[in-house]
Amino acid sequence: MGKGKLHKFQEIETFSHVIEPEVKEHITHSHSLKGEWNNKFFKNQNPIVLELGCGKGEYSVGLAKHFPNKNFIGVDIKGARIWRGAKTSFEEKITNIAFLRTRIELINSFFDTNEVDEIWITFPDPQMKKRRTKKRLTSSGFLTQYQKLLKNRGIVHLKTDSTFLYEYTNEVVKLNDLQIIRKTSDLYSENWTDKILSIQTHYEKLHIDEGDLINYISFYLDNDKELLEPDFDYDNQ
Repeated sequence: MGKGKLHKFQEIETFSHVIEPEVKEHITHSHSLKGEWNNKFFKNQNPIVLELGCGKGEYSVGLAKHFPNKNFIGVDIKGARIWRGAKTSFEEKITNIAFLRTRIELINSFFDTNEVDEIWITFPDPQMKKRRTKKRLTSSGFLTQYQKLLKNRGIVHLKTDSTFLYEYTNEVVKLNDLQIIRKTSDLYSENWTDKILSIQTHYEKLHIDEGDLINYISFYLDNDKELLEPDFDYDNQ
């Protein structure tokens, strides 16, 4: 391990707003904060918003700045990535943000029924191969997991440079008759005056510089629906 990464791991341990549980422990057991994020961690009753696969936490930090009356939690398995957002929020004294280091597959070990209001998924790996369908963060399998922690008709946001993932997500939404709030295959060609969508991560800026279009879709997730998986094969697109 390089000295830079080691320093990040050492420093992140000093941040009280970073939760780093043992992964093995929460495969079968719930974390002590499950159902208690408002009461025990944030110590308020403000809405909770997750960013799944938050990377360096730039989007979570940006959202927290824009919405001081909401609580934001960035989730990622890579501690060296989380360090950047954690350090920025610590230095800027942003108190309505936390970071959780865990695998997204274990998310239900950390959040209880109706505990979360919104989920953001920003620039995830599109998992384009057919055999990787279950790993797509907008698959019916993951959405079923989100149903267990989101309030009924909680909002799911996807922002991606992947046309494939955007079209796939549209198919999931259409098949399951979920209500779309907004969507576009070219975000920055829209005349939306929206500070939330204008937040750009480091990697998003790289995509834009390379001429990639940014796709966005948001929709309500109904908790009482049994979700189906579309037959969506990239090779046929």
